[in-house]
Order: sequence, then C-alpha cells, then structure tokens
Amino acid sequence: MAAQISEAWRRRRYRAAFVNKQNEAEGEAAEMQTHIEMARRCHYLSDSTAADLDSAYEEIISMLVNMSSHLEKWCP
Repeated sequence: MAAQISEAWRRRRYRAAFVNKQNEAEGEAAEMQTHIEMARRCHYLSDSTAADLDSAYEEIISMLVNMSSHLEKWCP
C-alpha cells in the first residue's frame, strides 16, 4: 500500500495515473483489513488489537478517498 501511495505522489502530474494508484492503494488497504479479520478469527490477534488495526486502516482508506475526491488539491 505504501508503495502505491508513493507512486501516486510521483505521478500526480497525470490525474488518471494518480487516481489509479490511489485506487490500488485503497484496494491494498481493504485487503489488509481482510487479513486482520482472518488473523482475529484464527486467534492470532485479540479482538481489541484487531479493532485498533482495522480502525487505522479505515482511516487510511478515508484519507485516500478524500484525496481522490479533491484532485485539485493534489494534482497541478
């Protein structure tokens, strides 16, 4: 996910490329939420730890969506 965000930032001159990489990063974050849930169900993570991690990823997803929704702030 971090690599997609980094790549999006470097490609911000091209809106379509920026949005594409932002979308990929959003997908990676959602995938991580699935891994967190699976780890919780298998008792590798406590409910509390899983909830904290899921919440952090939800915030990341929210920031990515916000960036994609306000391209004028991020793309020249």
